[in-house]
Order: sequence, then C-alpha cells, then structure tokens
Amino acid sequence: MVSEAPPFWWKKPDWRAALLSPFSVAYASLARRNLLKASREKVAAPVLCVGNLTVGGAGKTPVAIALAVEAREMGLKPGFLSRGHGGSHSTPHLVDPARDRAKHVGDEPLLLARHAPVMVTRNRAAGARLLIEKGCDFLILDDGFQSARIHFDYALIVVDARRGIGNGHTIPGGPLRARLVDQMPYADAVLAVGEGSGADHVVRMAARAGKPVFSARQRPLAGSGIAGRRVLAFAGIGDPVKFFRTVEDAGGEIVLKRSFPDHHFYAPDELADLAGTAGKRGLDLATTAKDAVRIFDGSAATKKFLENVHVVEIDTVFDPDTIPRQIIGATLDAWRERRLAG
Repeated sequence: MVSEAPPFWWKKPDWRAALLSPFSVAYASLARRNLLKASREKVAAPVLCVGNLTVGGAGKTPVAIALAVEAREMGLKPGFLSRGHGGSHSTPHLVDPARDRAKHVGDEPLLLARHAPVMVTRNRAAGARLLIEKGCDFLILDDGFQSARIHFDYALIVVDARRGIGNGHTIPGGPLRARLVDQMPYADAVLAVGEGSGADHVVRMAARAGKPVFSARQRPLAGSGIAGRRVLAFAGIGDPVKFFRTVEDAGGEIVLKRSFPDHHFYAPDELADLAGTAGKRGLDLATTAKDAVRIFDGSAATKKFLENVHVVEIDTVFDPDTIPRQIIGATLDAWRERRLAG
C-alpha cells in the first residue's frame, strides 16, 4: 500500500493522472474482483468497520477511538483489530502499550491501545477470535474496509469533508483504493469529518442509496500548552495540512512547518535538525500524537526530545452527540439478525 500520497492526487485530474490511467484501471479491476469474490469469515461477536475509501488522512483513528469510548459507556467490552502499518509481527499480536514500539506494531495501534485491547494482524478473522477469547464482545476494525478476511456487521466510511476523494482516480493515479461505485455498496453509512465540499459527491451517492450520512469535527484537546506559543510544527501523517490547522485552532502561531511522509520513522539527525532549527529561531516544537509514538523508541534520547515537544492530541465531536450510540446500536442490531439467520 502507498504510504505517501502524491500532492497531485488531491487536485483536479491532470496529465499525471491521465498518464497513470492504464495502471489505475488495472488496479481498480483487481480491487473490484477482491471485493466481489471475497469470502469473509463470520466471527462470534459484532464487528464495526471504521474505514475509508482512499489512502490515509481521513481521520478514522480518532473516530474509532470515540466509538470505543462510547461502547464502553454502553457496558460493552470493545477490542480493536488493526493491521499495524509498518509493524514487524507476522502472527496475531496483542499490543502491550508499555513495551511495544511503533516499529513493531505500528503507530495507530499504540494510540488505540490507550482505550481498549488491540490485536495487530493481517488476518483480521484470526485476530478477532483471539480478542473474543480474551473477553472482548464488540470488535472495531480500524481500517480494513477493503479486507477480504472478515465479515463486518456495519461499515462506517469516514471521509474528509475538505479533501474528499481527491481526483477520483484509483491508485496509482489517485487516492482511491477501488472505484467509488465498487466500494459504496459495501458501506452502511458515511461520516463526513470537518468542513468543506470535497465529500459532497460521496454524501450524495450515499443519500441516493438510502444510507445514513453523519457529520463530525475533530478538535484539539486542552492541555497541549501550545496556546500563545510560536512554533515549528512538524508531522508525518496522511494530511499534514490538517494538523497545521489544528495547531492554529489550539492557539499556536506556526512560524515554520515541516512535513514528512505518512508513518515516517524519524532518524536521529532529523530530530537533531528539528531541535536545532527550533532553538535557533526561539520556537517551540509541536507534533501529533501519532508522530510522538513513532519518535519514542524507548531510548533516553527520544524521551528527552519529546520532553521539549508539544504533542497535540485531538478528539472527535459528533453532531449530534448521539451518533456514536446510533452507530453502535445499528451494529448490534445487524449482529443479532446475523445470529438469527444462522
């Protein structure tokens, strides 16, 4: 899977998308075949998929966390299934946030593990069975909408309201993981995150099919200490621009910006350069929670570096705030129907 989205993916189709069109058609054909012929294993617990249509940057992980928090408040015992982008485990692995590092399990699983057990595995069905054995009774699939390994009872598609689906082309000419017309039949609802018109086409398509369309926004949590600070903001995520806006929303004044590839692991010289540049300019450093867990490798050096960085955490605010309970309720209803059907 592509880890860094080329900027032209998020603009109107141009000569680069046209040049790559034959490869995009081939990719789309393979993706369609996988979706149509997938043999999805059913497991003995409700499965809620929080996925997206494109490569990275939609904000699905904070959404998945918010749903897990709500599930716990409803008396459920949620557990996460994650592929663990960039991880090194070849068999299902239960994340230990005290010992595991991002290079072994990926960055997102470490954030998820703050809220519920996380099983990192390419084989989602095998991971689901292990979570159930450990007492989880509500499973949240973080990403994996296009996975052919597991049946999900409810699929929530998260779309960034500003960027939408970019130029509308499939990989490698655009950010779509499969053609929109091939993916949408498997979605149960769409969640547009943020403000903008980029997701309007997806929203209209969902509405025409009678699928619920929800809205939410993501906001910085209090406590980052960034308000009123002049900062060098850096991020290695799918949409760094979104993070830079978050820093400004939190009251920080961005003087310098540094963008790195999605899921980037920072070398010592890169950290030294960031610290040195900020020091010379009299700036504070600010980054995302995902970047922070990738930076920390257990060493004293990375711990010391992070002591001088503002880590900006975010959460998801639904409008109305009953949406998470509605989504979880719909997942439970679908699971009960599945059980009755045998």
